[in-house]
This record gives sequence, structure tokens and C-alpha cells, in this order.
Amino acid sequence: MTREDIVKEVNNLLAEEFEVDLELFTPDANVRDTLSLDSLSLVDLVAIIQQTYKIKIPVADLKSINTFNDLYNYIESHLS
Repeated sequence: MTREDIVKEVNNLLAEEFEVDLELFTPDANVRDTLSLDSLSLVDLVAIIQQTYKIKIPVADLKSINTFNDLYNYIESHLS
């Protein structure tokens, strides 16, 4: 899976799940602000990523995921 595939798939999944316009998904945009995440919806986000990509995201790692670029990088680096 290429980075472009990851970006496209993540954006489409999250836009649909959180009902947000795809135009707001820029690499430097803050994930929590863009998706209006509270602690419960953050759990949903983690579940979607873990289920889709079969990767585990420890709570400690969430602190390092601020922008969409951080999220894409995290997924890309943890795919087997």
C-alpha cells in the first residue's frame, strides 16, 4: 500500500465516519480540531484505524499524533 493509498483511504473513512468535508483534510490540519473529537470519538478514530489497518495504537502513541500527516506517517510506519 502506497502513502497515497493510505491518505486517500484514511481521509475517505474519517470524512464518512465523522461527517466532515474532505477539503478540510490537509496534511498540517489538526486531527482533533478538524474532526471535532472528544475523548469518546477519539476512541472511535483509534478503533477505525486499528480495524482497517490491523495495527495497534497504544494510548501513549496518541500524544504524538496531532496532524493528519502524523496519522498517515504512523499508519505507514506500522504496516507490516
